[in-house]
Amino acid sequence: MSETNQTVRRTLQGRVVSDKMTKTVTVLIERRVKHPVLGKIMTRSRKYHAHVEGLEAHDGDLVQIEECAPIAKTKAWRVTKVVEKSKAV
Repeated sequence: MSETNQTVRRTLQGRVVSDKMTKTVTVLIERRVKHPVLGKIMTRSRKYHAHVEGLEAHDGDLVQIEECAPIAKTKAWRVTKVVEKSKAV
C-alpha cells in the first residue's frame, strides 16, 4: 500500500475589508454560534491577513482562503479564489 502525504488544509470564506497593502488583503470571517447557556444565536468574527498573488481581490469581494506556511509575522493564509466580485458604484 502506498500512502500519500497530502495535508488537509483548512479553507474559509469571507469578505475582503482592506486591500491597502501590497500582495496582502484583510479578510473578515463571520461565523454563527449558539450560546451554550442562553441558546441565542450570536455572530463571531475574526480578521485574517491573506497573501494574494496574481488574483485581483478588492474591498467587498467574497474570497476563499486556505491555510499555508507562515509568509510573514501575521500572514499564514493565501487567497485561493475570488468567489464573488463586489458591486462597485
